[in-house]
Amino acid sequence: MDLAYLRAHPTHLPAFLTHQRIRETPVSGGSICVAQRLTLDDGASVFAKSLPDPPAGFFAAEAAGLRWLRETHTVAVPEVLAGLPSMLALEWIDPAPPSVATAERFGRELAAMHGFEPPSVFGAEWTGYIGRLPLDNTPTRATWGEWFAEYRLRPYIDDQLVERAADRIAAGVFGGDEPPARIHGDLWPGNLVWAADRAWLVDPAAHGGHRETDLAFLALFGGAPHLDRILAAYRETRPLADGWRERVAAHQLHLMLVHVRLFGAAYRGEVGSLARKLS
Repeated sequence: MDLAYLRAHPTHLPAFLTHQRIRETPVSGGSICVAQRLTLDDGASVFAKSLPDPPAGFFAAEAAGLRWLRETHTVAVPEVLAGLPSMLALEWIDPAPPSVATAERFGRELAAMHGFEPPSVFGAEWTGYIGRLPLDNTPTRATWGEWFAEYRLRPYIDDQLVERAADRIAAGVFGGDEPPARIHGDLWPGNLVWAADRAWLVDPAAHGGHRETDLAFLALFGGAPHLDRILAAYRETRPLADGWRERVAAHQLHLMLVHVRLFGAAYRGEVGSLARKLS
């Protein structure tokens, strides 16, 4: 199997792997999926991720999001080579150390992606996932605060303090009302792959959402390299609305609630800290 054959016959990939016709090398791929580097007969490398008994539509959602972001021709997004029920195969990215120039380029490209043919509603045309958790992408016309509280916070809330924060966001206390944009939706620093000349988006939970969500997530878990340069280049290209710094906690609260559900109580302290900033 070479790259051209894989593109033409993506459903054949599992059979080639079962019969050990492709060299497989384990690589880092996050805490949910098994990730491998596949070396094809023509020497091309492919990134493959799999999950035994995945939720229905799990990889289809990721593939749809990748294609949707890639069609903007803005930020680098890997090509989907095979989107199968239990496996996703993507264009291989050769990693490189992050640089200031690459960070600034990414900031400009992310701004361009957020401005590319914005969707008319919040949500998406496909069932969503964030990690292994369902992400309600029901297409919705509402203010950002109303939609965010209902579809990105309340499905994961189990605390009255967080409920109060959601109520205030829904009521528009923090402002930020603007039309939806094409967003990655899970853009914590680990889902940004740095290469020699640009940064690539991987593992999206893509949908029509608030563009500040992507920027707020980049600041989590120690922050993306050269985050200040990413933000500066972004704002030079596409200025942010007043009060964006005060809304960072609101956006981050969503991902921290997801982490509590996925990984347990270790993230409850951060959820409480963010909720107190908003209550």
